[in-house]
Amino acid sequence: MGADGSFLGDMVVEAANWRPGSARPRHEIIGGDDHRRYVAGWMRPGDVGFVAEDPAGAPVGAAWYRMLPRTDPGFGYVGTGVPELIIGVRPVWRAHGVGRALLQRLCEQARVDGFARLSLSVERGNFAATLYRSEGFAVVHAGHGRDTMVKRLR
Repeated sequence: MGADGSFLGDMVVEAANWRPGSARPRHEIIGGDDHRRYVAGWMRPGDVGFVAEDPAGAPVGAAWYRMLPRTDPGFGYVGTGVPELIIGVRPVWRAHGVGRALLQRLCEQARVDGFARLSLSVERGNFAATLYRSEGFAVVHAGHGRDTMVKRLR
């Protein structure tokens, strides 16, 4: 994946602002420790991801994973050796199969890379949870307002 951290930052903002009418500014999301860890220092060893483009070649979505340490875990951290997946799609492209295609491609790459599981975190009420369940992710931890989900890859 050749995308830079700036577009990935845009996709973190899209993922965080999934709820219509409750958009937080980019600087607030990316500037906070909770979300910065998903893009800071992109692309470091072990970072893998894909970008979806529209017919004109403009990026419309991205999915990636990275290993986060126990000392700085993400929302979906489940343990050492389990990469955490992050996905974002521009609103106009949601419900058009972009997220599913990105998710499937990333899961296949994680399998090829030798990982047994992938994790993610999704806020309760987010329609993306239906996509994750349909692609084999299951809730392993119900937290305050969000669920951690894991997919077994082998």
